[in-house]
Amino acid sequence: MGTSKQKWRISFHKSPSKHPPIPIEFVCPISGSLMADPVIVSSGHTFERHCVHACKSLSFTPVLPDGSVPDFSTVIPNLALKSTILNFCRSSLLDPPKPINFLTAENLVFTLKATQNLAKDTAGFNGVRFIQSETELNRVPSHISTSSEESVTPRSGPTCYSSSPASDVDTLNPNSIEEDELLVKLKSSHISEQEEAVISFRKLTRTREETRFQLCTPRILSALRVLITSRYVSVQVNSVAALVNLSLENRNKVKILRSGIVPSLIDVLKSGFQEAQEHVAGALFSLALDDQNKTAIGVLGALPPLLHALRSESERTRHDSALALYHLSLVQSNRAKLVKLGAVQALLGMVKTGHMMGRILLILCNLAASSEGRAAMLDGGAVECFVCMLRKGEFDSESTRENCLAALYGLSHGGLRFKGLAKEAAAEELLIQVEEMGSERTKDKVRKILEVLRQKDEEEEEADWEKLLNSDDDISQARISSS
Repeated sequence: MGTSKQKWRISFHKSPSKHPPIPIEFVCPISGSLMADPVIVSSGHTFERHCVHACKSLSFTPVLPDGSVPDFSTVIPNLALKSTILNFCRSSLLDPPKPINFLTAENLVFTLKATQNLAKDTAGFNGVRFIQSETELNRVPSHISTSSEESVTPRSGPTCYSSSPASDVDTLNPNSIEEDELLVKLKSSHISEQEEAVISFRKLTRTREETRFQLCTPRILSALRVLITSRYVSVQVNSVAALVNLSLENRNKVKILRSGIVPSLIDVLKSGFQEAQEHVAGALFSLALDDQNKTAIGVLGALPPLLHALRSESERTRHDSALALYHLSLVQSNRAKLVKLGAVQALLGMVKTGHMMGRILLILCNLAASSEGRAAMLDGGAVECFVCMLRKGEFDSESTRENCLAALYGLSHGGLRFKGLAKEAAAEELLIQVEEMGSERTKDKVRKILEVLRQKDEEEEEADWEKLLNSDDDISQARISSS
């Protein structure tokens, strides 16, 4: 790393037959082995599960080869990566990896920790540098400097723990001259050189797709992580814009998230320069397009500032934040978080005022697909709101009308509670009118809602709608009082 010309090497088991090289993303940075049970931690990094538990058990925090420091406070399964690794093993005729047991992981981490006592200023196993105490950890800034004085120079061909008796050494592609030259300027102590570098980098990645892929490296991302939080407006704005360009390449999306750069983006969205916030909203929207990133972005804390950004003075920030929330709310864990954050009332309020109605309705459609979101929307008056919108017919497009009907259809899975509210709002009569004059897609959605409203069963036939509605109101009041 830094200015060193030594190459980083990873060793792992290979069978006698020729197999494609194992992607570095499939290898745990701590154990050096192919991951069997990968998990994402709060910083966005992925490790073997028991390696994380062992580090937490020993109060041990590694500093990774790219200079980033993982945050182990939250651990969630990386099911998408696990599936990808298993598919890779099948297609490569490799045996699927077996999870490391906790005792083995603890012994490994303990050994790695002990090596630092012998060489505090050099890299340990797998080229990882370590922080020994909580006091020292607290002194590490959120964006680790990667200047040549502080960077880690991994040993050539380090020994890695593997379940196989023998291992070979694979060398990653050497750093390009273009990357080295760019890094020198990005890491310069002179603001003018930093500014020149990020502007040049932004231009390079604006249209050249292959350049986006080639220059999306751990070293470049580590340097950008520092510059994104710069107090100089031009440096901050152009570094975030350059990251947006990198994120446009699909192959880069997961790599960017795992670099640990998302927390810095969130900081800028909370308190950065307005133009930089516009680019951050675009970056989070772009990263959220990849299914592997959706859960992790929510875990890292992006949902509250994205909700706040819906009220931004910048139209670009508002719209990209709404799109980011739409894609993030496709995941159940993020839907539950949004409900807890009180997003339903805020979003319904925006719909009622006509604020970004089409995009907000898309988010509400996703929330209506979950039991928590449905309950919060029914309690929040969503049925009356949507029926009122359909009655007024003040939609900016036919697609917005369809989104309103889709959200209403999502709520129709709310059982008797929905039917009672729909009956109170005279929804059936209105929907019949909408069906007669709508498009084929609109008619299809209306038919589905009417089918739900017209379904009869013994429980419904004996239901006292007024009593049911009043009892639900009493329950809602009781919840408010107890909270």
